[in-house]
Amino acid sequence: MKLRVVLEPSEEGGYTVYVPSLPGCISEGDTKEEALENIREAIDLYLEVVDDDLVFNEKAEQIEIAV
Repeated sequence: MKLRVVLEPSEEGGYTVYVPSLPGCISEGDTKEEALENIREAIDLYLEVVDDDLVFNEKAEQIEIAV
């Protein structure tokens, strides 16, 4: 999977990086490399399925769609 990230220099030094398509997925680092490494970890955690995500109403249907 490929995601576009935005890497911005911080006023205090270092970089802030976020993923526009994943609201709230943001990280930072002292260098570009560190910021990109940190955002990869943030993306993994953002997309990780947790047990609470799998609680459905008994009448709910799960359907897969292609986008």
